[in-house]
Amino acid sequence: MIIDCHGHYTTAPGELQKFRDAQIAGLKDPALTPSSTRLNISDEQIRESLENAQLKLQRERGTDLTIFSPRASAMAHHIGAEPTSLSWSRVCNDLIRRVCALYPDNFAGVCQLPQSPGVPPANSAAELERCVRELGFIGCNLNPDPSGGHWTSPPLTDRYWYPLYEKMVELDVPAMVHVSSSCNANFHATGAHYINADTTAFMQFLTADLFKDFPALRFIIPHGGGAVPFHWGRYRGLAQDLKRPPLEELMKNNVFFDTCVYHQPGIELLLKVVPIDNILFGSEMVGAVRGIDPRTGHALLRRHQALHRCVTPEPRGPGEVVRRQRPQGIPKATCRPRLTRGRMRCPP
Repeated sequence: MIIDCHGHYTTAPGELQKFRDAQIAGLKDPALTPSSTRLNISDEQIRESLENAQLKLQRERGTDLTIFSPRASAMAHHIGAEPTSLSWSRVCNDLIRRVCALYPDNFAGVCQLPQSPGVPPANSAAELERCVRELGFIGCNLNPDPSGGHWTSPPLTDRYWYPLYEKMVELDVPAMVHVSSSCNANFHATGAHYINADTTAFMQFLTADLFKDFPALRFIIPHGGGAVPFHWGRYRGLAQDLKRPPLEELMKNNVFFDTCVYHQPGIELLLKVVPIDNILFGSEMVGAVRGIDPRTGHALLRRHQALHRCVTPEPRGPGEVVRRQRPQGIPKATCRPRLTRGRMRCPP
């Protein structure tokens, strides 16, 4: 089974954005606030939004299961206050649950957290628990910068985050470190803010002892780990100068990169310098780059297909997952993949 660890519902029906627009309008005029968090979206609309997008790409590329979360750039934790973020997060998470219920063999849910600038991460623990225990989700997207590009929160290694980490460990779920939209004109969202955050998170992990306090805590740094693989020598040297453990020891079973770089040479570099057990196959589909490469005539997203050529026939490649038998009496929808030694596995 090939599991894509990084997918977003970027093709959701338009009613979702209409709800968000009304919610934002309600911040200025409460009379415009949606009266209910129930979306007028039918199952057929959900199917239509997926059949010619994520599901089509799954079939074309030969992947089996996508770890699926709400659209990252739409989390926009900087908009409104905590109640706004909670309402928006629940709406988005409930919609992901409907996707997973309609296509239990194709998608496993990951939740958006109701973060808000200046609000303790501990306040997000309840929604995480709801999504895992009630909706069957297998992880969360954690925004290290809810301010939207102004970086007002403490580093991810600060004890400020510990109550949320305690809940993650209790529930045995990982987090993907994923920022959202940028309201800082200096940082383009997907071209700068995302990559900045990925790189920043890794450096924060390098300089602290977070995993001594939480040896079972697991993070996925998306977009190929940001700039880290390209500057692997820099970070090795910094770790040495700062009397920190070697990078391989630092990452161990705690920090993983995905393969979402949209570029064959980038994928090859990633596989060459980063420990193979710390790489997960991830495509971000349908994500930031959707155009056609004029040099090849193929969609740039198809670059991820080449990952299989990089790892074949080696059976320990990052895109490969051991197929394990599901116990009798347990339906497919309740089989929750777990992150184990750099691979998503379906538990026995």
